[in-house]
Amino acid sequence: MQREWLFSLIPLTIGAVFLAFGLYGLRRAAALRRTGVTAKGRIVRHDVRRHDEGATFHYPVAAWTTRDGRECEHSSRFGRGSIAGNFAVGTFVVVRYDPQDPRRFAIQGWDVTTVDLVFTIVGSLLAAGTLVVILVRLLTL
Repeated sequence: MQREWLFSLIPLTIGAVFLAFGLYGLRRAAALRRTGVTAKGRIVRHDVRRHDEGATFHYPVAAWTTRDGRECEHSSRFGRGSIAGNFAVGTFVVVRYDPQDPRRFAIQGWDVTTVDLVFTIVGSLLAAGTLVVILVRLLTL
């Protein structure tokens, strides 16, 4: 067998990483839906980060009080290029958080699972497609 098939491990690895990232996010969101607690929060500021390509992303920072009285203030894990009026500073939002670890939270309407779902689908397609190519290559030798 020749070594060309080793290059097919590149998309397989990328697919596996994408799939793992997507599944982690989907499982995290499902756990929050299942065991999370909701609280009324407020957007207190936006963390603005510039990426190497020059793109600017806004990450809303939500503040809320847990059921046991702890004050929490955390930045969302998702950033967007612009902020809609529903998430401007001072806006009240609904936060779903993990009572054991309030750093694990989601702002309803902002933290959607679309990104995780896209990573899962792309990762699955890359991994499955590459495995099919490798199997066909191995069977036709």
